[in-house]
Amino acid sequence: MMTEGVYDELMSQSAGRNFRKRVVYYYDCDSNVLLLCSVTLALIGNYHYGKGHVMKPHRMRMAHALICGYGLSNDMYILRPHDATFEELTQFHSDEYIEFLQNVSKDIEVSEEKYKQKFNVGEDCPIFPGLIEFCRKSAGGSIDAADRLNKGSAQIGINWSGGLHHAKRWEASGFCYVNDIVLAILELLISHERVMYIDIDCHHGDGVEEAFYTTDRVLTVSFHKGGEFFPGTGHIGDVGLEKGTFYAVNVPLKEGITDDTYETVFRPVVSEAIERFKPNAIVMQCGADSLTGDRLGCFNLTIRGHGSCVKFVRQQNIPLLLLGGGGYTIRNVARCWTYETSLAVGKNVPNKLPYTEYHDYYIPDNCLHIAPSNMTNANSEQHLRNIVCKVLQNIHAMPACPSVGMHTTMDSLTNILKDDNGDREAEHMDEHLPEYVVDETVRHEGEFYEDERENGGENSVAPTSEEDDKNEVASMSEATEEVTGPRLSLKRPQKDNKQSSSSA
Repeated sequence: MMTEGVYDELMSQSAGRNFRKRVVYYYDCDSNVLLLCSVTLALIGNYHYGKGHVMKPHRMRMAHALICGYGLSNDMYILRPHDATFEELTQFHSDEYIEFLQNVSKDIEVSEEKYKQKFNVGEDCPIFPGLIEFCRKSAGGSIDAADRLNKGSAQIGINWSGGLHHAKRWEASGFCYVNDIVLAILELLISHERVMYIDIDCHHGDGVEEAFYTTDRVLTVSFHKGGEFFPGTGHIGDVGLEKGTFYAVNVPLKEGITDDTYETVFRPVVSEAIERFKPNAIVMQCGADSLTGDRLGCFNLTIRGHGSCVKFVRQQNIPLLLLGGGGYTIRNVARCWTYETSLAVGKNVPNKLPYTEYHDYYIPDNCLHIAPSNMTNANSEQHLRNIVCKVLQNIHAMPACPSVGMHTTMDSLTNILKDDNGDREAEHMDEHLPEYVVDETVRHEGEFYEDERENGGENSVAPTSEEDDKNEVASMSEATEEVTGPRLSLKRPQKDNKQSSSSA
C-alpha cells in the first residue's frame, strides 16, 4: 500500500517524464499486504453494524477485490487514508457529539439507552465496536482526496467508503454518523470559490443540503425518491435560504425510473446547473441504492445507467471527487463502484467478472452488468417534463456565476455552516479544464456474514459486448495539461490518531 510520502515523492520525480496518474483512490487496508494479490486485510470492511442490519461495510472489500481483479489498480494511485482527527471532525460536527462517538463503545447498551434521543442512535444507527474508528477512516479518505484536488495533483479522487450524506451536525441519521461529504467540501472551499455537490442516491442528501443551505458557495443538487420516502425531505420547492436561496436544487422522482428516463432528467439539470453556477470542483455521491433490485431502494437503474451519470459529470473536465453512499444489495454495490472506477480511469473492462475471494456472491451469472426488472415506471413523460421545467426555472433564478471572495481561514469556512440558531497525475488527464476553473483555482474475511448470504434471489444479467464497453469510454480523452500551484497557508490538524481527552 502506497503511503502519502511515497506518493508525493513519485509525483515530484515524475514531473519531467509524464509518469503521474490523474486518479487517486483511497482505501483502508493492511499496508503490509501486497495490493496486487487483491486478497487484502481490509480494515474499513471489518466493521459490522450488527446482525440483520442492511448496512454492510463488507461491501467495500468486495468492491476493492473486483477493482484489483480487473487491474484498475494499475491505472491510479491507491492510498491509505489518514484517520480524521477530533479537530477535523469538529469542523462541522459539534464537540459534544464527536466526544460522544469517541466514548460510546465502552458500554454500548447503556450508551444507546441514555443517548438515543439526544444523538439519534439506536436501531438505524446502532452503536457497535470500533464506531469512532470507522467514522475516522471514512472521513479521512474524503478529506485526503479533497486535499489532492486542491493541490492539483489529481483530477479525480475516489473514496467509496465515504458518501454518508444523512449525518447532521449534532446527530446520526440514516446509517450515517459523520458527514464526510461536508468535511470534504469544506476542504475544497479552502482553494475553490464554488463547489457543486451532486447526489444520485435513492434517498435525499439532506445532511449535506442542510449544512450549506444558506451559502452561495456550495450548490447542492439531489436526485432522489420523493414523497414520504426516507428522509422525507428534498421537495422541489426547497431551494435554500438567505444567501443560499436557489443554491439548493431538488429533483424528487417516483419509483421505477429507468435508465433512459433518468437520463432525460439528469443531463439537462446538471448541464444547466454547471453552466449557471460554474463550479471549480464537483463532489458526486454515487449511492448505489438507486440500482434495480436494491433492498431499500425503489428505482430501476442498471449499472450502465447509474454509471452514465458519472461518465457525464467526468466529461465536464472539472476536478471531481467520487464518493460512495447507500446500497444494500451488496453484490450490486460492488459491481457498480467497480464499473464507475473503470469510467474514472477511462479503461474498458469486460462483462465477465474476474475471480476473487467473493466469487460466490455473483454466481451463477458472474457478470458485471445487470438487467432492469419489470417493475412499473411511475414517472410519466409529462410528469418528468414538468419536473425538469420547474427545476430549470429554479436554476435560472440563481444569480449567474456568483462573485465571492476567497476565504482562507477555517473560521470563515465554519461560518458557512451556521444555522438560524448560530450553531448551526497527469499522465492521462482529460484534455482541458474549463478556462474559469484554471483561472479561479487558487491551488492549482472472504466470508459471508454468518446469519446472511447475499446470493439469494435472482439477479438478471444484461447482455453486453466488447463494442458496448468500448462505446462507454470512447469519448473520454486521455491527455491534459497539469494544473499546479501553491497551497494556501492554513493550519490543518496533524494527521495522527490523537483524540480529544474529553469524555462524553
